[in-house]
Amino acid sequence: MTSIVADLPLLGVLAGTLILVLAALELGYQWANRRKAKLKPENESTVGGVVAATLGLLAFLLAVTFGIAADAFHARKVALTEETSAIEMSYHLTDLASEADGAQVRALLRQYVDERLRFGSNQPDPRGNSADELLDQLWKAAATVAKTNPGNFDVFLGYIGRVVELQQERLMVRERSRIPRDYWVVLYIVALLALATVGYHVGVGGKGRTPVMLAVALAFSVVIMVIADLDRPGKGFINVSQEPMVELRARLAGSNGG
Repeated sequence: MTSIVADLPLLGVLAGTLILVLAALELGYQWANRRKAKLKPENESTVGGVVAATLGLLAFLLAVTFGIAADAFHARKVALTEETSAIEMSYHLTDLASEADGAQVRALLRQYVDERLRFGSNQPDPRGNSADELLDQLWKAAATVAKTNPGNFDVFLGYIGRVVELQQERLMVRERSRIPRDYWVVLYIVALLALATVGYHVGVGGKGRTPVMLAVALAFSVVIMVIADLDRPGKGFINVSQEPMVELRARLAGSNGG
């Protein structure tokens, strides 16, 4: 289920979910009609209580799922802001190094900012310009600066180390904090069962299909699409703005040290 939800275009998620939900509603409606033809009519209020309980469970699962996706979205925003700050502070601290050493570190930091922007928009890196390769070069250059000035660059090395740490943190919140597959499976199963009971309740009422069924199906499908969008960073309609990193690139390009 995770691969299906993750790989489908968002409009495909919307359409597929809508079809499944409408099928569940219709199945429940037809089941109620068949039971009425064979058995005595059921108490509509009793069925309504069961429907309310299943819809309550579905609402709870939707709220938790949306919370997971929204928390991950917020974590990506925080990671971007912290990474931008650490890169900029590292850049400014190169003023304490010699001109040659500082220029090398600044050049690597500017390349790394470009890589982070490619990462944010899911663009491939040129050969030799991956995050790991740039960070390895950056750390070696920073270590060289510190060796030539022992005791004076602890803060500088601390910020460079923070840049390295934040790369892993940003990767974690972007690629490894997704909604688990089993959670999607449970959510869809509960949703289809709950909406089948809604169709059953409509059938028990004996007043025919109602446009409200379509409204319920569409509303649920839209919520699922939004959750799936939040859960696929850099690929959908809702993405963390890369504006802080874009502004940082402009500042670094226009700085005196650049």
